[in-house]
Amino acid sequence: MNKSTNISLFKNLGILAGILVLVWLIATLVPFRIDLTADKRYSLHPATIEVLESLEEPLEVEILLTGNLPGGMRRLQRSIEETIRTFNAYSSEKITFYYQDPLALPKDEQEEYIVGLSEYGINPTNLYVNEDGGQKSKLIFPGVIIRNAEFETGTLLLRGEMGMGPDQILNQSVENLEFELINGIRKLVSKQTVEIGLAMGQGELAADEGFGIVEALADDYEVYKVPLEQANKPSDLDPFKIMVVSGPKESYTEKEIYLLDQFLMNGGNLIFLIDALAYDMTKAGGEGTVAMPFENGLDQLLFRYGIRVNKDLIQDMNFGRYPVMAGNFGDQQQLVPLPWPFFVLAGKMASHPITKGLDQVMVKFASSLDTVKADGVRKTPLIFSSDFTKKSPAPVRLAFVDMENEPDLNEFGLKNLPLLYLMEGDFTSFFKNRFLPESAEKTSFKESGSLGKVVVAGTGSLFQSDINPADGNPLVLGQDAFSNVKYANRQLLLNLISYLVEPEGIISTRTKQFQIRPLNKIKVQNEKTRWQLINILVPVFLFSILGILWIGIKKQRFSKKYR
Repeated sequence: MNKSTNISLFKNLGILAGILVLVWLIATLVPFRIDLTADKRYSLHPATIEVLESLEEPLEVEILLTGNLPGGMRRLQRSIEETIRTFNAYSSEKITFYYQDPLALPKDEQEEYIVGLSEYGINPTNLYVNEDGGQKSKLIFPGVIIRNAEFETGTLLLRGEMGMGPDQILNQSVENLEFELINGIRKLVSKQTVEIGLAMGQGELAADEGFGIVEALADDYEVYKVPLEQANKPSDLDPFKIMVVSGPKESYTEKEIYLLDQFLMNGGNLIFLIDALAYDMTKAGGEGTVAMPFENGLDQLLFRYGIRVNKDLIQDMNFGRYPVMAGNFGDQQQLVPLPWPFFVLAGKMASHPITKGLDQVMVKFASSLDTVKADGVRKTPLIFSSDFTKKSPAPVRLAFVDMENEPDLNEFGLKNLPLLYLMEGDFTSFFKNRFLPESAEKTSFKESGSLGKVVVAGTGSLFQSDINPADGNPLVLGQDAFSNVKYANRQLLLNLISYLVEPEGIISTRTKQFQIRPLNKIKVQNEKTRWQLINILVPVFLFSILGILWIGIKKQRFSKKYR
Protein backbone atom coordinates (compact mmCIF):
# COMPACT_ATOMS: atom_id res chain seq x y z
CA MET A 1 0.00 0.00 0.00
CA ASN A 2 2.87 2.34 0.84
CA LYS A 3 4.59 1.59 -2.47
CA SER A 4 1.34 2.14 -4.36
CA THR A 5 0.87 5.48 -2.61
CA ASN A 6 4.38 6.60 -3.60
CA ILE A 7 3.80 5.61 -7.23
CA SER A 8 0.51 7.53 -7.26
CA LEU A 9 2.25 10.56 -5.70
CA PHE A 10 5.05 10.59 -8.29
CA LYS A 11 2.49 10.11 -11.05
CA ASN A 12 0.49 13.15 -9.88
CA LEU A 13 3.66 15.23 -9.56
CA GLY A 14 4.66 14.21 -13.09
CA ILE A 15 1.26 15.24 -14.47
CA LEU A 16 1.47 18.59 -12.64
CA ALA A 17 4.99 19.20 -13.95
CA GLY A 18 3.85 18.34 -17.49
CA ILE A 19 0.96 20.79 -17.27
CA LEU A 20 3.28 23.56 -16.02
CA VAL A 21 5.76 22.91 -18.86
CA LEU A 22 2.90 22.94 -21.39
CA VAL A 23 1.56 26.25 -20.05
CA TRP A 24 5.10 27.72 -20.15
CA LEU A 25 5.57 26.64 -23.77
CA ILE A 26 2.20 28.10 -24.81
CA ALA A 27 2.96 31.38 -23.01
CA THR A 28 6.38 31.52 -24.70
CA LEU A 29 5.17 30.72 -28.21
CA VAL A 30 1.87 32.61 -28.00
CA PRO A 31 2.40 35.55 -25.59
CA PHE A 32 -0.75 37.06 -24.13
CA ARG A 33 -1.79 39.39 -21.34
CA ILE A 34 -5.01 39.42 -19.32
CA ASP A 35 -6.01 42.63 -17.54
CA LEU A 36 -8.30 41.74 -14.64
CA THR A 37 -8.53 45.29 -13.20
CA ALA A 38 -11.95 46.98 -13.31
CA ASP A 39 -10.61 50.18 -14.91
CA LYS A 40 -8.27 48.33 -17.33
CA ARG A 41 -5.20 50.15 -16.06
CA TYR A 42 -2.81 47.59 -17.61
CA SER A 43 -4.46 47.68 -21.06
CA LEU A 44 -3.19 49.86 -23.89
CA HIS A 45 -5.11 51.79 -26.53
CA PRO A 46 -4.88 50.31 -30.06
CA ALA A 47 -3.15 53.50 -31.27
CA THR A 48 -0.46 53.04 -28.61
CA ILE A 49 0.06 49.40 -29.61
CA GLU A 50 0.35 50.44 -33.26
CA VAL A 51 3.19 52.87 -32.44
CA LEU A 52 4.98 50.27 -30.29
CA GLU A 53 4.70 47.55 -32.92
CA SER A 54 6.21 49.89 -35.54
CA LEU A 55 9.41 50.58 -33.57
CA GLU A 56 12.53 49.83 -35.60
CA GLU A 57 15.18 50.17 -32.90
CA PRO A 58 15.50 49.73 -29.11
CA LEU A 59 14.62 52.62 -26.81
CA GLU A 60 15.98 53.64 -23.43
CA VAL A 61 13.95 55.52 -20.80
CA GLU A 62 15.65 57.51 -18.06
CA ILE A 63 13.27 57.91 -15.09
CA LEU A 64 14.08 61.07 -13.15
CA LEU A 65 11.59 60.55 -10.33
CA THR A 66 13.69 58.72 -7.74
CA GLY A 67 14.98 58.90 -4.18
CA ASN A 68 13.14 58.95 -0.85
CA LEU A 69 9.59 59.81 -1.96
CA PRO A 70 6.28 60.16 -0.07
CA GLY A 71 3.49 57.66 -0.74
CA GLY A 72 1.76 59.50 -3.58
CA MET A 73 4.96 60.07 -5.51
CA ARG A 74 5.99 56.43 -4.98
CA ARG A 75 2.69 55.46 -6.58
CA LEU A 76 3.48 57.66 -9.60
CA GLN A 77 7.00 56.20 -9.74
CA ARG A 78 5.67 52.62 -9.71
CA SER A 79 3.08 53.50 -12.35
CA ILE A 80 5.79 54.91 -14.64
CA GLU A 81 7.80 51.72 -14.31
CA GLU A 82 4.72 49.50 -14.84
CA THR A 83 3.70 51.45 -17.94
CA ILE A 84 7.18 51.12 -19.45
CA ARG A 85 7.15 47.37 -18.73
CA THR A 86 3.74 47.12 -20.42
CA PHE A 87 5.08 49.07 -23.41
CA ASN A 88 8.00 46.64 -23.63
CA ALA A 89 5.60 43.68 -23.66
CA TYR A 90 3.86 45.01 -26.79
CA SER A 91 6.89 46.58 -28.50
CA SER A 92 8.62 45.05 -31.51
CA GLU A 93 11.94 46.29 -30.04
CA LYS A 94 13.24 46.23 -26.49
CA ILE A 95 12.41 49.18 -24.22
CA THR A 96 14.65 49.41 -21.16
CA PHE A 97 14.69 51.88 -18.28
CA TYR A 98 16.89 53.02 -15.44
CA TYR A 99 16.71 55.64 -12.68
CA GLN A 100 18.75 58.84 -12.64
CA ASP A 101 18.70 61.47 -9.89
CA PRO A 102 19.81 64.79 -11.43
CA LEU A 103 20.84 66.06 -8.00
CA ALA A 104 23.22 63.11 -7.54
CA LEU A 105 25.35 64.14 -10.53
CA PRO A 106 28.72 65.87 -10.00
CA LYS A 107 28.38 69.62 -9.51
CA ASP A 108 30.13 70.41 -12.81
CA GLU A 109 27.52 68.33 -14.72
CA GLN A 110 24.45 69.03 -12.60
CA GLU A 111 23.65 72.60 -13.66
CA GLU A 112 24.01 71.90 -17.39
CA TYR A 113 21.89 68.75 -17.04
CA ILE A 114 19.07 70.57 -15.18
CA VAL A 115 19.06 73.39 -17.75
CA GLY A 116 18.72 70.75 -20.45
CA LEU A 117 15.72 69.26 -18.64
CA SER A 118 14.02 72.67 -18.52
CA GLU A 119 14.17 72.81 -22.33
CA TYR A 120 11.88 69.75 -22.34
CA GLY A 121 9.56 71.42 -19.83
CA ILE A 122 10.81 69.26 -16.93
CA ASN A 123 11.30 71.69 -14.08
CA PRO A 124 11.97 70.68 -10.45
CA THR A 125 9.01 70.37 -8.08
CA ASN A 126 9.48 71.14 -4.39
CA LEU A 127 7.83 68.77 -1.91
CA TYR A 128 8.19 67.88 1.76
CA VAL A 129 9.16 64.42 2.98
CA ASN A 130 9.33 62.95 6.47
CA GLU A 131 12.96 62.26 7.28
CA ASP A 132 14.81 61.74 10.58
CA GLY A 133 11.69 62.50 12.62
CA GLY A 134 10.99 65.81 10.85
CA GLN A 135 9.99 67.31 7.52
CA LYS A 136 12.55 68.24 4.93
CA SER A 137 12.21 70.04 1.62
CA LYS A 138 13.19 67.97 -1.42
CA LEU A 139 13.43 68.77 -5.11
CA ILE A 140 12.12 66.14 -7.51
CA PHE A 141 11.99 65.95 -11.31
CA PRO A 142 8.69 64.25 -12.28
CA GLY A 143 9.62 63.37 -15.84
CA VAL A 144 11.49 61.01 -18.14
CA ILE A 145 14.05 61.22 -20.92
CA ILE A 146 13.42 58.90 -23.87
CA ARG A 147 16.25 58.21 -26.30
CA ASN A 148 17.29 56.01 -29.18
CA ALA A 149 20.72 55.65 -30.75
CA GLU A 150 20.67 59.19 -32.23
CA PHE A 151 18.13 61.44 -30.53
CA GLU A 152 16.38 62.06 -27.23
CA THR A 153 13.31 63.90 -25.99
CA GLY A 154 11.88 64.67 -22.57
CA THR A 155 8.39 64.52 -21.09
CA LEU A 156 6.91 66.03 -17.94
CA LEU A 157 4.61 63.52 -16.25
CA LEU A 158 3.12 65.49 -13.34
CA ARG A 159 0.30 67.63 -14.71
CA GLY A 160 -3.02 68.79 -13.32
CA GLU A 161 -5.81 71.33 -13.63
CA MET A 162 -6.00 74.51 -11.61
CA GLY A 163 -7.81 73.99 -8.30
CA MET A 164 -7.08 70.28 -8.04
CA GLY A 165 -5.81 68.79 -4.79
CA PRO A 166 -2.52 66.86 -4.65
CA ASP A 167 -4.29 63.47 -4.76
CA GLN A 168 -6.33 64.48 -7.79
CA ILE A 169 -3.25 65.78 -9.62
CA LEU A 170 -1.38 62.55 -8.91
CA ASN A 171 -4.32 60.42 -10.02
CA GLN A 172 -4.74 62.41 -13.22
CA SER A 173 -1.01 62.19 -13.90
CA VAL A 174 -1.21 58.40 -13.54
CA GLU A 175 -4.22 58.35 -15.89
CA ASN A 176 -2.27 60.31 -18.52
CA LEU A 177 0.95 58.29 -18.29
CA GLU A 178 0.16 56.21 -21.36
CA PHE A 179 -0.42 59.35 -23.45
CA GLU A 180 2.59 61.29 -22.20
CA LEU A 181 5.00 58.37 -22.66
CA ILE A 182 3.74 57.19 -26.05
CA ASN A 183 3.59 60.80 -27.27
CA GLY A 184 7.26 61.16 -26.33
CA ILE A 185 8.09 57.96 -28.21
CA ARG A 186 6.08 59.13 -31.23
CA LYS A 187 8.01 62.41 -31.35
CA LEU A 188 11.25 60.45 -31.34
CA VAL A 189 10.43 57.93 -34.06
CA SER A 190 7.63 59.41 -36.19
CA LYS A 191 8.33 59.86 -39.88
CA GLN A 192 4.88 61.19 -40.71
CA THR A 193 4.70 64.76 -42.02
CA VAL A 194 1.46 66.68 -41.57
CA GLU A 195 1.17 70.12 -43.17
CA ILE A 196 -0.62 72.98 -41.41
CA GLY A 197 -1.52 76.26 -43.10
CA LEU A 198 -1.75 79.69 -41.47
CA ALA A 199 -4.15 81.87 -43.46
CA MET A 200 -2.62 85.22 -44.37
CA GLY A 201 -3.73 88.33 -46.21
CA GLN A 202 -6.23 90.03 -43.90
CA GLY A 203 -3.98 91.14 -41.04
CA GLU A 204 -3.74 87.73 -39.35
CA LEU A 205 -0.93 87.02 -36.87
CA ALA A 206 0.03 90.69 -36.84
CA ALA A 207 1.34 90.81 -33.26
CA ASP A 208 3.94 88.02 -33.32
CA GLU A 209 3.92 87.10 -37.04
CA GLY A 210 2.87 83.57 -36.11
CA PHE A 211 5.94 82.86 -33.96
CA GLY A 212 3.92 81.28 -31.14
CA ILE A 213 2.19 78.77 -33.41
CA VAL A 214 5.23 77.98 -35.53
CA GLU A 215 7.57 77.51 -32.53
CA ALA A 216 5.09 75.18 -30.81
CA LEU A 217 4.43 73.02 -33.86
CA ALA A 218 7.69 73.09 -35.82
CA ASP A 219 9.16 69.96 -34.19
CA ASP A 220 6.20 67.75 -35.13
CA TYR A 221 4.54 69.36 -38.15
CA GLU A 222 5.26 71.30 -41.32
CA VAL A 223 3.82 74.81 -40.85
CA TYR A 224 3.33 77.23 -43.77
CA LYS A 225 1.93 80.72 -44.14
CA VAL A 226 -0.70 80.65 -46.89
CA PRO A 227 -1.76 83.89 -48.64
CA LEU A 228 -5.37 83.04 -49.49
CA GLU A 229 -5.57 85.66 -52.26
CA GLN A 230 -3.03 83.59 -54.21
CA ALA A 231 -5.15 80.42 -54.06
CA ASN A 232 -7.42 80.01 -57.07
CA LYS A 233 -9.34 76.81 -56.33
CA PRO A 234 -10.11 74.58 -53.32
CA SER A 235 -7.59 71.96 -54.45
CA ASP A 236 -4.81 74.51 -53.83
CA LEU A 237 -5.39 73.89 -50.10
CA ASP A 238 -5.41 70.08 -50.42
CA PRO A 239 -1.84 69.59 -49.09
CA PHE A 240 -2.93 70.95 -45.70
CA LYS A 241 -4.63 68.93 -42.99
CA ILE A 242 -5.52 72.04 -40.95
CA MET A 243 -5.99 75.72 -41.78
CA VAL A 244 -5.68 78.28 -38.98
CA VAL A 245 -7.44 81.65 -39.23
CA SER A 246 -5.94 83.70 -36.39
CA GLY A 247 -7.08 87.25 -35.65
CA PRO A 248 -8.00 88.70 -39.07
CA LYS A 249 -8.20 92.50 -39.00
CA GLU A 250 -9.91 92.98 -42.39
CA SER A 251 -12.84 91.37 -44.15
CA TYR A 252 -12.41 88.18 -46.17
CA THR A 253 -13.51 88.21 -49.80
CA GLU A 254 -16.24 85.90 -51.09
CA LYS A 255 -13.64 83.80 -52.93
CA GLU A 256 -11.55 83.34 -49.77
CA ILE A 257 -14.63 82.33 -47.77
CA TYR A 258 -15.50 79.84 -50.53
CA LEU A 259 -12.00 78.32 -50.38
CA LEU A 260 -12.24 77.85 -46.59
CA ASP A 261 -15.76 76.42 -46.86
CA GLN A 262 -14.81 73.87 -49.50
CA PHE A 263 -11.63 72.99 -47.59
CA LEU A 264 -13.91 71.87 -44.73
CA MET A 265 -16.35 70.07 -47.05
CA ASN A 266 -13.43 68.11 -48.52
CA GLY A 267 -12.31 66.83 -45.11
CA GLY A 268 -9.98 69.60 -43.94
CA ASN A 269 -10.04 71.04 -40.40
CA LEU A 270 -10.52 74.74 -39.61
CA ILE A 271 -9.43 76.67 -36.52
CA PHE A 272 -11.04 80.11 -36.23
CA LEU A 273 -9.55 82.51 -33.65
CA ILE A 274 -11.75 85.55 -34.10
CA ASP A 275 -11.59 89.05 -32.63
CA ALA A 276 -15.15 90.39 -32.70
CA LEU A 277 -14.10 93.88 -31.55
CA ALA A 278 -11.25 96.13 -32.63
CA TYR A 279 -9.23 98.00 -29.98
CA ASP A 280 -5.96 99.90 -29.57
CA MET A 281 -4.35 99.35 -26.16
CA THR A 282 -1.85 102.15 -26.72
CA LYS A 283 -4.78 104.52 -26.09
CA ALA A 284 -6.01 102.81 -22.91
CA GLY A 285 -4.14 105.30 -20.70
CA GLY A 286 -5.60 108.60 -19.64
CA GLU A 287 -9.25 108.83 -20.64
CA GLY A 288 -9.09 105.36 -22.19
CA THR A 289 -10.37 104.00 -25.48
CA VAL A 290 -13.33 102.02 -26.78
CA ALA A 291 -13.45 98.55 -28.37
CA MET A 292 -15.80 98.63 -31.36
CA PRO A 293 -17.25 95.89 -33.60
CA PHE A 294 -15.81 95.35 -37.04
CA GLU A 295 -16.60 93.04 -39.92
CA ASN A 296 -14.30 90.18 -40.86
CA GLY A 297 -16.72 88.54 -43.30
CA LEU A 298 -16.80 85.25 -41.38
CA ASP A 299 -19.90 85.71 -39.18
CA GLN A 300 -22.37 84.13 -41.62
CA LEU A 301 -19.99 81.27 -42.41
CA LEU A 302 -19.64 80.39 -38.72
CA PHE A 303 -23.39 80.79 -38.21
CA ARG A 304 -23.98 78.14 -40.89
CA TYR A 305 -21.60 75.83 -39.03
CA GLY A 306 -23.56 76.30 -35.80
CA ILE A 307 -21.84 79.05 -33.79
CA ARG A 308 -21.89 82.81 -33.30
CA VAL A 309 -19.12 85.05 -31.97
CA ASN A 310 -20.90 87.86 -30.11
CA LYS A 311 -19.98 91.53 -30.26
CA ASP A 312 -18.93 91.82 -26.63
CA LEU A 313 -16.01 91.24 -24.29
CA ILE A 314 -15.85 88.89 -21.30
CA GLN A 315 -14.52 90.05 -17.94
CA ASP A 316 -13.64 87.57 -15.19
CA MET A 317 -12.67 87.79 -11.54
CA ASN A 318 -10.00 85.15 -12.13
CA PHE A 319 -7.89 87.56 -14.15
CA GLY A 320 -4.37 88.20 -15.34
CA ARG A 321 -2.44 91.44 -15.21
CA TYR A 322 -1.54 94.06 -17.78
CA PRO A 323 1.88 95.77 -17.47
CA VAL A 324 1.49 99.55 -17.35
CA MET A 325 4.14 102.29 -17.23
CA ALA A 326 3.86 104.08 -13.88
CA GLY A 327 6.44 106.84 -14.12
CA ASN A 328 10.16 106.70 -13.45
CA PHE A 329 12.26 105.53 -10.52
CA GLY A 330 15.40 107.59 -10.94
CA ASP A 331 16.26 107.25 -14.60
CA GLN A 332 14.44 103.90 -14.99
CA GLN A 333 10.87 103.45 -16.20
CA GLN A 334 8.65 101.45 -13.87
CA LEU A 335 6.31 98.70 -15.08
CA VAL A 336 3.40 97.97 -12.76
CA PRO A 337 1.20 94.84 -13.12
CA LEU A 338 -2.34 96.22 -13.32
CA PRO A 339 -5.28 93.88 -12.55
CA TRP A 340 -7.04 93.40 -15.88
CA PRO A 341 -10.36 91.44 -15.92
CA PHE A 342 -10.29 91.26 -19.72
CA PHE A 343 -7.41 88.76 -19.37
CA VAL A 344 -9.30 85.62 -18.34
CA LEU A 345 -7.31 82.90 -16.56
CA ALA A 346 -9.40 79.92 -17.61
CA GLY A 347 -8.90 76.87 -15.39
CA LYS A 348 -12.17 74.97 -15.84
CA MET A 349 -11.74 72.33 -18.54
CA ALA A 350 -14.03 69.81 -20.20
CA SER A 351 -13.25 66.12 -19.71
CA HIS A 352 -12.16 65.77 -23.33
CA PRO A 353 -8.89 64.42 -24.79
CA ILE A 354 -7.93 67.95 -25.84
CA THR A 355 -8.36 69.63 -22.47
CA LYS A 356 -8.36 66.94 -19.76
CA GLY A 357 -5.69 67.69 -17.16
CA LEU A 358 -4.76 71.02 -18.74
CA ASP A 359 -3.45 73.78 -16.50
CA GLN A 360 -4.66 77.39 -16.69
CA VAL A 361 -4.96 78.97 -20.14
CA MET A 362 -4.63 82.72 -20.66
CA VAL A 363 -7.52 84.03 -22.80
CA LYS A 364 -7.18 87.71 -23.66
CA PHE A 365 -10.01 89.97 -24.83
CA ALA A 366 -12.41 87.09 -25.45
CA SER A 367 -15.91 87.48 -26.86
CA SER A 368 -18.70 85.16 -25.76
CA LEU A 369 -19.83 82.27 -27.97
CA ASP A 370 -23.38 81.11 -28.64
CA THR A 371 -24.38 77.95 -30.46
CA VAL A 372 -27.14 78.02 -33.07
CA LYS A 373 -29.05 75.27 -34.81
CA ALA A 374 -27.01 73.32 -37.37
CA ASP A 375 -28.43 69.90 -38.18
CA GLY A 376 -25.93 67.07 -37.80
CA VAL A 377 -23.27 69.15 -36.02
CA ARG A 378 -22.11 68.20 -32.49
CA LYS A 379 -20.87 71.16 -30.46
CA THR A 380 -18.52 70.52 -27.52
CA PRO A 381 -17.41 73.36 -25.22
CA LEU A 382 -13.81 72.76 -24.15
CA ILE A 383 -12.77 75.66 -21.90
CA PHE A 384 -14.86 77.77 -19.53
CA SER A 385 -14.57 80.97 -17.54
CA SER A 386 -14.80 80.99 -13.73
CA ASP A 387 -17.89 81.23 -11.51
CA PHE A 388 -17.67 85.05 -11.49
CA THR A 389 -17.92 86.42 -15.01
CA LYS A 390 -19.67 89.21 -16.86
CA LYS A 391 -20.24 90.20 -20.48
CA SER A 392 -19.83 93.79 -21.64
CA PRO A 393 -21.65 94.49 -24.94
CA ALA A 394 -20.02 96.72 -27.55
CA PRO A 395 -18.90 99.43 -27.41
CA VAL A 396 -16.65 98.42 -24.49
CA ARG A 397 -14.62 100.98 -22.59
CA LEU A 398 -10.96 100.05 -22.04
CA ALA A 399 -9.23 102.36 -19.57
CA PHE A 400 -6.48 101.69 -17.07
CA VAL A 401 -7.92 104.34 -14.77
CA ASP A 402 -11.03 102.17 -14.24
CA MET A 403 -8.86 99.61 -12.44
CA GLU A 404 -8.08 102.04 -9.62
CA ASN A 405 -11.30 100.89 -7.94
CA GLU A 406 -11.95 97.30 -6.91
CA PRO A 407 -14.45 95.56 -9.25
CA ASP A 408 -17.99 95.13 -7.94
CA LEU A 409 -18.45 91.38 -7.44
CA ASN A 410 -22.22 91.75 -7.83
CA GLU A 411 -21.72 92.64 -11.50
CA PHE A 412 -19.99 89.32 -12.14
CA GLY A 413 -23.12 87.18 -11.95
CA LEU A 414 -22.47 84.82 -14.87
CA LYS A 415 -20.55 81.57 -14.53
CA ASN A 416 -18.66 79.09 -16.72
CA LEU A 417 -19.08 80.81 -20.07
CA PRO A 418 -17.64 78.67 -22.92
CA LEU A 419 -14.47 80.18 -24.38
CA LEU A 420 -13.57 77.49 -26.93
CA TYR A 421 -15.81 75.21 -28.99
CA LEU A 422 -15.14 72.05 -30.99
CA MET A 423 -17.67 71.16 -33.69
CA GLU A 424 -17.86 67.79 -35.42
CA GLY A 425 -20.33 65.92 -37.58
CA ASP A 426 -22.14 66.66 -40.84
CA PHE A 427 -21.48 70.21 -42.04
CA THR A 428 -23.54 71.94 -44.72
CA SER A 429 -21.74 74.27 -47.10
CA PHE A 430 -22.37 77.98 -46.65
CA PHE A 431 -22.77 78.19 -50.43
CA LYS A 432 -25.51 75.56 -50.69
CA ASN A 433 -28.46 77.16 -52.52
CA ARG A 434 -26.34 80.27 -53.14
CA PHE A 435 -24.56 81.68 -56.14
CA LEU A 436 -20.93 80.52 -56.24
CA PRO A 437 -18.09 83.02 -56.76
CA GLU A 438 -17.39 83.70 -60.44
CA SER A 439 -14.09 81.79 -60.43
CA ALA A 440 -15.57 78.67 -58.73
CA GLU A 441 -15.87 75.39 -60.63
CA LYS A 442 -19.44 74.13 -60.19
CA THR A 443 -18.46 70.54 -61.02
CA SER A 444 -16.13 70.29 -58.00
CA PHE A 445 -18.48 72.01 -55.54
CA LYS A 446 -19.48 69.95 -52.50
CA GLU A 447 -22.69 70.75 -50.63
CA SER A 448 -21.74 68.90 -47.42
CA GLY A 449 -18.92 67.14 -45.64
CA SER A 450 -18.53 65.01 -42.53
CA LEU A 451 -14.80 64.33 -42.23
CA GLY A 452 -13.62 67.78 -41.18
CA LYS A 453 -13.87 69.57 -37.84
CA VAL A 454 -14.16 73.21 -36.78
CA VAL A 455 -12.70 74.88 -33.68
CA VAL A 456 -13.78 78.41 -32.70
CA ALA A 457 -12.51 80.85 -30.05
CA GLY A 458 -13.74 84.42 -29.61
CA THR A 459 -10.22 85.82 -29.44
CA GLY A 460 -7.45 86.16 -31.98
CA SER A 461 -4.68 86.04 -29.37
CA LEU A 462 -5.23 82.53 -27.93
CA PHE A 463 -2.12 81.20 -29.70
CA GLN A 464 -0.22 84.46 -29.91
CA SER A 465 3.11 84.97 -28.14
CA ASP A 466 3.80 87.87 -25.80
CA ILE A 467 6.60 90.21 -26.77
CA ASN A 468 9.61 90.48 -24.49
CA PRO A 469 9.78 94.19 -23.46
CA ALA A 470 13.54 93.94 -22.97
CA ASP A 471 14.50 93.02 -26.54
CA GLY A 472 11.25 93.11 -28.54
CA ASN A 473 11.40 89.41 -29.44
CA PRO A 474 8.40 87.08 -29.09
CA LEU A 475 8.40 84.67 -26.15
CA VAL A 476 7.44 81.01 -26.08
CA LEU A 477 3.68 80.59 -26.46
CA GLY A 478 1.97 80.83 -23.07
CA GLN A 479 4.82 82.61 -21.27
CA ASP A 480 3.70 85.84 -19.61
CA ALA A 481 6.03 88.72 -20.47
CA PHE A 482 5.74 90.37 -17.07
CA SER A 483 5.39 87.59 -14.48
CA ASN A 484 7.30 84.93 -16.47
CA VAL A 485 4.53 82.44 -15.58
CA LYS A 486 3.95 79.80 -18.25
CA TYR A 487 0.30 79.13 -19.03
CA ALA A 488 -0.95 76.06 -20.88
CA ASN A 489 -1.72 77.74 -24.22
CA ARG A 490 1.13 75.89 -25.92
CA GLN A 491 0.00 72.49 -24.62
CA LEU A 492 -3.58 73.30 -25.61
CA LEU A 493 -2.42 73.99 -29.18
CA LEU A 494 -0.45 70.74 -29.33
CA ASN A 495 -3.40 68.70 -28.00
CA LEU A 496 -5.80 70.44 -30.36
CA ILE A 497 -3.68 69.78 -33.44
CA SER A 498 -3.08 66.16 -32.40
CA TYR A 499 -6.83 65.60 -32.05
CA LEU A 500 -7.68 67.23 -35.39
CA VAL A 501 -5.01 65.23 -37.20
CA GLU A 502 -6.00 61.86 -35.71
CA PRO A 503 -8.93 61.93 -33.24
CA GLU A 504 -8.72 58.18 -32.65
CA GLY A 505 -4.92 58.25 -32.36
CA ILE A 506 -2.80 58.46 -29.25
CA ILE A 507 -4.56 61.66 -28.11
CA SER A 508 -7.59 59.47 -27.30
CA THR A 509 -5.57 57.69 -24.58
CA ARG A 510 -6.10 60.84 -22.47
CA THR A 511 -9.68 59.68 -21.80
CA LYS A 512 -8.44 56.90 -19.49
CA GLN A 513 -9.78 57.26 -15.94
CA PHE A 514 -8.68 55.56 -12.74
CA GLN A 515 -10.98 55.82 -9.75
CA ILE A 516 -9.44 57.02 -6.50
CA ARG A 517 -10.43 54.67 -3.69
CA PRO A 518 -9.25 56.42 -0.53
CA LEU A 519 -9.63 54.85 2.90
CA ASN A 520 -12.20 56.30 5.28
CA LYS A 521 -9.85 58.01 7.74
CA ILE A 522 -12.43 58.25 10.55
CA LYS A 523 -13.35 54.59 10.17
CA VAL A 524 -9.67 53.62 10.09
CA GLN A 525 -9.05 55.52 13.31
CA ASN A 526 -12.08 54.02 15.10
CA GLU A 527 -11.50 50.42 13.98
CA LYS A 528 -7.71 50.39 13.89
CA THR A 529 -7.19 48.25 17.02
CA ARG A 530 -9.84 45.72 16.08
CA TRP A 531 -8.38 45.04 12.64
CA GLN A 532 -4.85 44.87 14.00
CA LEU A 533 -5.97 42.13 16.44
CA ILE A 534 -7.84 40.31 13.68
CA ASN A 535 -4.79 40.39 11.38
CA ILE A 536 -2.50 39.10 14.12
CA LEU A 537 -4.67 36.57 15.96
CA VAL A 538 -6.86 35.04 13.23
CA PRO A 539 -3.95 33.61 11.17
CA VAL A 540 -2.38 32.18 14.36
CA PHE A 541 -5.71 30.63 15.37
CA LEU A 542 -6.35 29.13 11.91
CA PHE A 543 -2.86 27.62 11.67
CA SER A 544 -3.23 26.23 15.20
CA ILE A 545 -6.51 24.53 14.25
CA LEU A 546 -4.96 23.13 11.07
CA GLY A 547 -1.96 21.89 13.05
CA ILE A 548 -4.18 20.12 15.62
CA LEU A 549 -6.28 18.54 12.83
CA TRP A 550 -3.14 17.38 10.99
CA ILE A 551 -1.68 15.81 14.14
CA GLY A 552 -5.02 14.12 14.86
CA ILE A 553 -5.24 12.68 11.32
CA LYS A 554 -1.67 11.38 11.50
CA LYS A 555 -2.32 9.71 14.89
CA GLN A 556 -5.48 8.08 13.57
CA ARG A 557 -3.71 6.81 10.44
CA PHE A 558 -0.79 5.28 12.36
CA SER A 559 -3.09 3.69 14.97
CA LYS A 560 -4.99 1.91 12.17
CA LYS A 561 -1.74 0.81 10.49
CA TYR A 562 -0.30 -0.88 13.60
CA ARG A 563 -3.58 -2.19 15.07
